Amino acid sequence: MSETLLKSKLDIAKNWLPRYTGTQIDEFGDYLLLTNFHNYVTKFAEKFNCDIKGDDKTMQTTTNSAGLTIVNFGMGSANAATIMDLLVARNPKGVLFLGKCGGLKHSTELGHFILPIAAIKGEGTSNDYQPAEVPALPSFKLHKFISNRIIQRELEYRTGVIYTTNRRLWEWDEDFKKYLQKIGAIGIDMETATIFTVGHTNHIARGALLLVSDLPMIPEGIKTEESDKAVTQQYVDLHLEIGIDAMTEIDKKGEQIKHFIY
Repeated sequence: MSETLLKSKLDIAKNWLPRYTGTQIDEFGDYLLLTNFHNYVTKFAEKFNCDIKGDDKTMQTTTNSAGLTIVNFGMGSANAATIMDLLVARNPKGVLFLGKCGGLKHSTELGHFILPIAAIKGEGTSNDYQPAEVPALPSFKLHKFISNRIIQRELEYRTGVIYTTNRRLWEWDEDFKKYLQKIGAIGIDMETATIFTVGHTNHIARGALLLVSDLPMIPEGIKTEESDKAVTQQYVDLHLEIGIDAMTEIDKKGEQIKHFIY
Protein backbone atom coordinates (compact mmCIF):
# COMPACT_ATOMS: atom_id res chain seq x y z
CA MET A 1 0.00 0.00 0.00
CA SER A 2 1.45 3.35 -1.02
CA GLU A 3 1.54 6.15 1.56
CA THR A 4 1.09 9.87 0.97
CA LEU A 5 4.40 11.67 1.42
CA LEU A 6 4.02 14.85 3.47
CA LYS A 7 7.02 16.88 2.38
CA SER A 8 5.99 20.48 3.01
CA LYS A 9 4.31 22.42 5.80
CA LEU A 10 1.28 22.90 3.55
CA ASP A 11 1.12 19.15 2.81
CA ILE A 12 1.12 18.37 6.53
CA ALA A 13 -1.46 21.04 7.37
CA LYS A 14 -3.82 19.80 4.64
CA ASN A 15 -3.58 16.29 6.02
CA TRP A 16 -3.81 17.23 9.69
CA LEU A 17 -6.50 19.94 9.74
CA PRO A 18 -9.34 17.47 9.02
CA ARG A 19 -7.75 14.92 11.36
CA TYR A 20 -7.67 17.34 14.27
CA THR A 21 -11.11 18.86 13.68
CA GLY A 22 -13.25 16.29 11.87
CA THR A 23 -13.91 19.04 9.32
CA GLN A 24 -12.88 19.05 5.68
CA ILE A 25 -10.81 21.99 4.49
CA ASP A 26 -13.49 23.31 2.12
CA GLU A 27 -16.01 23.27 4.98
CA PHE A 28 -14.16 26.06 6.79
CA GLY A 29 -15.27 29.60 6.09
CA ASP A 30 -13.13 32.50 4.87
CA TYR A 31 -13.44 34.09 8.32
CA LEU A 32 -13.09 32.27 11.62
CA LEU A 33 -13.70 32.74 15.31
CA LEU A 34 -11.30 30.92 17.61
CA THR A 35 -12.08 30.02 21.20
CA ASN A 36 -10.90 27.65 23.90
CA PHE A 37 -14.33 27.06 25.39
CA HIS A 38 -16.70 24.37 24.14
CA ASN A 39 -19.77 26.33 25.23
CA TYR A 40 -18.94 29.06 22.70
CA VAL A 41 -19.19 26.46 19.94
CA THR A 42 -22.40 25.07 21.43
CA LYS A 43 -24.01 28.51 21.68
CA PHE A 44 -22.97 29.31 18.09
CA ALA A 45 -24.46 26.02 16.83
CA GLU A 46 -27.71 26.61 18.71
CA LYS A 47 -28.00 30.16 17.41
CA PHE A 48 -27.61 29.14 13.77
CA ASN A 49 -28.99 25.59 13.97
CA CYS A 50 -25.83 24.04 12.57
CA ASP A 51 -24.04 20.81 13.39
CA ILE A 52 -20.93 20.55 15.55
CA LYS A 53 -18.12 18.50 14.03
CA GLY A 54 -15.17 16.91 15.78
CA ASP A 55 -16.78 15.93 19.07
CA ASP A 56 -14.47 12.91 19.05
CA LYS A 57 -11.48 14.98 17.93
CA THR A 58 -9.00 17.31 19.61
CA MET A 59 -10.81 20.38 18.27
CA GLN A 60 -14.47 21.09 17.49
CA THR A 61 -15.93 23.30 14.77
CA THR A 62 -19.22 24.49 13.40
CA THR A 63 -20.03 26.72 10.43
CA ASN A 64 -23.20 28.73 9.82
CA SER A 65 -25.00 29.28 6.52
CA ALA A 66 -23.18 32.58 6.01
CA GLY A 67 -19.85 30.74 6.00
CA LEU A 68 -18.55 31.86 9.39
CA THR A 69 -16.71 29.12 11.28
CA ILE A 70 -15.94 28.86 14.98
CA VAL A 71 -13.22 26.54 16.30
CA ASN A 72 -12.58 25.38 19.84
CA PHE A 73 -8.84 24.66 19.80
CA GLY A 74 -8.42 23.93 23.50
CA MET A 75 -6.35 25.71 26.13
CA GLY A 76 -2.80 27.04 26.03
CA SER A 77 -0.18 28.37 23.69
CA ALA A 78 0.77 25.00 22.20
CA ASN A 79 -2.80 24.42 21.00
CA ALA A 80 -3.03 28.03 19.79
CA ALA A 81 0.10 27.55 17.70
CA THR A 82 -1.23 24.26 16.35
CA ILE A 83 -4.48 25.69 15.02
CA MET A 84 -2.74 28.75 13.55
CA ASP A 85 -0.32 26.43 11.77
CA LEU A 86 -3.03 24.06 10.55
CA LEU A 87 -5.07 26.96 9.15
CA VAL A 88 -2.48 27.52 6.43
CA ALA A 89 -4.34 24.66 4.72
CA ARG A 90 -7.40 26.92 4.46
CA ASN A 91 -5.64 30.31 4.19
CA PRO A 92 -8.49 32.26 5.85
CA LYS A 93 -9.02 35.96 5.23
CA GLY A 94 -9.29 36.75 8.93
CA VAL A 95 -9.25 35.09 12.35
CA LEU A 96 -10.60 36.55 15.60
CA PHE A 97 -9.75 34.98 18.96
CA LEU A 98 -12.55 35.21 21.53
CA GLY A 99 -10.67 34.48 24.73
CA LYS A 100 -10.85 35.22 28.42
CA CYS A 101 -8.15 36.94 30.43
CA GLY A 102 -7.31 38.03 33.93
CA GLY A 103 -7.49 41.76 34.54
CA LEU A 104 -4.27 43.18 36.02
CA LYS A 105 -5.14 46.83 36.55
CA HIS A 106 -7.66 48.72 38.65
CA SER A 107 -9.17 50.05 35.41
CA THR A 108 -10.22 46.55 34.35
CA GLU A 109 -13.32 45.01 35.87
CA LEU A 110 -15.17 41.75 35.38
CA GLY A 111 -17.02 41.80 32.09
CA HIS A 112 -14.83 44.42 30.47
CA PHE A 113 -13.64 43.77 26.92
CA ILE A 114 -10.01 44.24 25.95
CA LEU A 115 -8.83 44.79 22.39
CA PRO A 116 -5.07 44.22 22.76
CA ILE A 117 -2.66 46.51 20.95
CA ALA A 118 0.11 43.92 21.48
CA ALA A 119 1.05 40.91 23.56
CA ILE A 120 4.18 40.06 25.54
CA LYS A 121 5.61 36.67 24.61
CA GLY A 122 6.03 35.17 28.05
CA GLU A 123 4.84 31.75 26.96
CA GLY A 124 7.96 30.65 25.07
CA THR A 125 6.07 29.06 22.16
CA SER A 126 6.28 32.23 20.08
CA ASN A 127 10.07 32.05 20.13
CA ASP A 128 9.89 28.91 18.00
CA TYR A 129 8.37 31.07 15.24
CA GLN A 130 9.97 34.51 15.52
CA PRO A 131 13.01 35.96 17.32
CA ALA A 132 12.24 37.19 20.84
CA GLU A 133 12.62 40.85 19.81
CA VAL A 134 9.84 40.64 17.19
CA PRO A 135 6.65 42.04 18.78
CA ALA A 136 3.44 40.03 18.87
CA LEU A 137 0.89 42.25 17.14
CA PRO A 138 -2.67 41.95 15.80
CA SER A 139 -3.70 43.01 12.32
CA PHE A 140 -4.50 46.70 12.70
CA LYS A 141 -7.34 46.89 10.17
CA LEU A 142 -9.11 43.90 11.74
CA HIS A 143 -8.97 45.48 15.18
CA LYS A 144 -10.08 48.82 13.77
CA PHE A 145 -13.18 47.16 12.34
CA ILE A 146 -13.97 45.33 15.59
CA SER A 147 -13.53 48.58 17.52
CA ASN A 148 -16.07 50.27 15.29
CA ARG A 149 -18.57 47.46 15.82
CA ILE A 150 -18.22 47.72 19.61
CA ILE A 151 -18.67 51.50 19.53
CA GLN A 152 -21.76 51.16 17.34
CA ARG A 153 -23.26 49.06 20.14
CA GLU A 154 -22.48 51.94 22.55
CA LEU A 155 -20.23 49.67 24.58
CA GLU A 156 -16.88 50.45 26.16
CA TYR A 157 -13.67 48.50 25.78
CA ARG A 158 -10.10 48.74 27.01
CA THR A 159 -6.85 48.66 25.08
CA GLY A 160 -3.42 47.71 26.31
CA VAL A 161 -0.78 45.01 26.28
CA ILE A 162 -1.58 41.41 27.24
CA TYR A 163 0.97 39.20 28.93
CA THR A 164 0.79 35.63 27.63
CA THR A 165 2.15 32.87 29.85
CA ASN A 166 2.37 29.09 29.91
CA ARG A 167 1.81 29.14 33.67
CA ARG A 168 -1.77 28.26 34.52
CA LEU A 169 -1.24 28.34 38.26
CA TRP A 170 0.67 31.47 39.28
CA GLU A 171 -1.76 33.43 41.43
CA TRP A 172 0.14 32.49 44.63
CA ASP A 173 3.48 33.83 43.31
CA GLU A 174 4.03 37.32 44.77
CA ASP A 175 7.30 37.86 42.86
CA PHE A 176 5.54 37.15 39.56
CA LYS A 177 2.75 39.54 40.52
CA LYS A 178 5.33 42.27 41.19
CA TYR A 179 6.80 41.59 37.75
CA LEU A 180 3.38 41.93 36.12
CA GLN A 181 2.87 45.25 37.90
CA LYS A 182 6.29 46.45 36.77
CA ILE A 183 5.69 45.78 33.07
CA GLY A 184 2.26 47.43 33.13
CA ALA A 185 0.29 44.76 31.25
CA ILE A 186 -3.47 45.25 31.32
CA GLY A 187 -4.32 41.56 31.27
CA ILE A 188 -2.89 38.05 31.30
CA ASP A 189 -3.82 34.95 29.30
CA MET A 190 -2.29 31.85 27.72
CA GLU A 191 -2.88 32.27 23.98
CA THR A 192 -2.93 35.81 22.57
CA ALA A 193 0.80 36.32 21.92
CA THR A 194 0.98 32.91 20.27
CA ILE A 195 -1.95 33.61 17.96
CA PHE A 196 -0.50 36.98 16.98
CA THR A 197 2.99 35.58 16.37
CA VAL A 198 2.06 32.41 14.49
CA GLY A 199 -0.54 34.36 12.50
CA HIS A 200 2.19 36.81 11.49
CA THR A 201 4.49 33.93 10.53
CA ASN A 202 1.78 32.28 8.42
CA HIS A 203 0.47 35.53 6.86
CA ILE A 204 -2.95 35.16 8.50
CA ALA A 205 -4.80 38.34 9.48
CA ARG A 206 -5.59 37.94 13.18
CA GLY A 207 -7.06 39.72 16.16
CA ALA A 208 -8.28 39.11 19.69
CA LEU A 209 -11.24 40.32 21.69
CA LEU A 210 -10.72 39.31 25.30
CA LEU A 211 -13.26 39.14 28.10
CA VAL A 212 -12.00 39.94 31.61
CA SER A 213 -13.14 36.89 33.55
CA ASP A 214 -11.18 37.28 36.79
CA LEU A 215 -9.01 39.69 38.79
CA PRO A 216 -6.11 37.44 39.83
CA MET A 217 -3.92 40.08 41.47
CA ILE A 218 -6.13 40.00 44.59
CA PRO A 219 -7.15 36.84 46.50
CA GLU A 220 -10.88 37.56 46.27
CA GLY A 221 -10.53 38.03 42.51
CA ILE A 222 -8.99 34.64 41.71
CA LYS A 223 -11.23 32.58 39.47
CA THR A 224 -13.36 29.88 41.08
CA GLU A 225 -15.96 27.54 39.62
CA GLU A 226 -18.69 29.73 41.06
CA SER A 227 -17.25 33.02 39.79
CA ASP A 228 -16.58 31.56 36.34
CA LYS A 229 -20.22 30.45 36.07
CA ALA A 230 -21.34 33.97 36.97
CA VAL A 231 -19.13 35.55 34.30
CA THR A 232 -20.36 33.02 31.72
CA GLN A 233 -24.00 33.75 32.49
CA GLN A 234 -23.58 37.53 32.37
CA TYR A 235 -21.11 38.21 29.60
CA VAL A 236 -20.35 35.26 27.29
CA ASP A 237 -23.41 35.72 25.05
CA LEU A 238 -22.45 39.34 24.38
CA HIS A 239 -18.81 38.39 23.79
CA LEU A 240 -19.81 35.81 21.19
CA GLU A 241 -22.38 38.13 19.61
CA ILE A 242 -19.81 40.88 19.06
CA GLY A 243 -17.44 38.39 17.45
CA ILE A 244 -20.14 37.01 15.15
CA ASP A 245 -21.30 40.50 14.21
CA ALA A 246 -17.81 41.80 13.46
CA MET A 247 -16.59 38.86 11.39
CA THR A 248 -19.88 38.57 9.48
CA GLU A 249 -19.93 42.26 8.59
CA ILE A 250 -16.31 42.37 7.51
CA ASP A 251 -17.06 39.42 5.22
CA LYS A 252 -20.10 41.15 3.73
CA LYS A 253 -18.18 44.35 3.10
CA GLY A 254 -15.26 42.48 1.63
CA GLU A 255 -12.80 44.82 3.26
CA GLN A 256 -9.16 43.99 2.62
CA ILE A 257 -7.54 43.54 6.03
CA LYS A 258 -4.14 42.26 4.98
CA HIS A 259 -1.46 44.85 4.40
CA PHE A 260 0.08 45.02 0.96
CA ILE A 261 3.47 43.34 0.55
CA TYR A 262 6.10 45.56 -0.98
